[in-house]
Amino acid sequence: MEIIRIEGIAKSYGNHQVHQNLTLSIERGECFTLLGPSGCGKTVLLRLIAGFETPDAGRITIANTVVTDPAAGIHIPPDQRGLGVVFQDYAVWPHMTVFENVAYPLKIAKRPENELKNRVMEIVEMVGMKGLERRLPSELSGGQQQRVALARALIANSSLLLLDEPLSNLDANLREEMRFEIKELQRKLNVTVLYVTHDQEIALAISDRLAIMDQEGKVRQIGNPWEIFERPADPFVFNFMGIANFVPVRRAGEAYLVGNGEQIIPWEPPKGDAPKWIAGFRPSDVQIAPQGAGLRGTVKRASFLGAMMDYLIEVDGAHLRTSIETHEAVARGLMFKEGENCVISFRDLLWFNADSLAEVVKQ
Repeated sequence: MEIIRIEGIAKSYGNHQVHQNLTLSIERGECFTLLGPSGCGKTVLLRLIAGFETPDAGRITIANTVVTDPAAGIHIPPDQRGLGVVFQDYAVWPHMTVFENVAYPLKIAKRPENELKNRVMEIVEMVGMKGLERRLPSELSGGQQQRVALARALIANSSLLLLDEPLSNLDANLREEMRFEIKELQRKLNVTVLYVTHDQEIALAISDRLAIMDQEGKVRQIGNPWEIFERPADPFVFNFMGIANFVPVRRAGEAYLVGNGEQIIPWEPPKGDAPKWIAGFRPSDVQIAPQGAGLRGTVKRASFLGAMMDYLIEVDGAHLRTSIETHEAVARGLMFKEGENCVISFRDLLWFNADSLAEVVKQ
């Protein structure tokens, strides 16, 4: 059952069109992520849902209530939409203690003192801040301040939580820790989370479903993390979701040849009549060997990255990357040097029409 329905939303600033006829829905109880490059309109869409911005056209429904519809003259203020919001910069009050920050929404709602205190301490403990309730934000780490912001957003029992790049100001270790805590809180409280980020790793880790947005604010694909990563709808999604190899393949009679050479592809050919194709695959999909069956190539770059060996390989004018764990490379005799010949094969790959790759290059 959906909790948010976005229908035909349009939003522009002057001559800059951010969204045009955007439609999507978010199911109750799921963690739904808007993922895309910086400047694609993710935060704008979140602000439209929250009520901090008004669309030029379209309609947004939250829990069966139309909260904005310019054509009908409807715009419900943010504080009446029944949601919690956490921003990138935390936005905690610097002159208030942890307790006072978390209690603020209940204080504004004029809740009884006993109820307020009990509820605040319950939420403070839930986000791992018990014992720190009398500290000021200046006495807290970035991760602790983020927990305060989460607690404040959760205090009013909102069924919908909007998170706008909440972990981007944290270091790598804290980001990893907090993304799991957010997911655990979402499960424990059974709240719906709308998460905005440009970080693919975080999105894959916490999401039940994702919407991939391009630079023009269009939704390119919606699906669960596995579908998005393993079965991308187009080269843009495939390229955005991680390091991507694109190798050109051309048709010559009944054969399909790699790059500008004469090597026939050693895998199932694409289905279709296009004269030129692109084979897309991740570095982890490439198997490298000193000899045997496969495509013959030359190691153009060998990079030791500690736990991994990273290779750039040329095959008939086409370049691709592959990586292998260093201990495995040593054990199996796969420590190649630049200029050495090798043979490659593939665990998995996807086929794209060559014409569709031009958009990825443009982006």
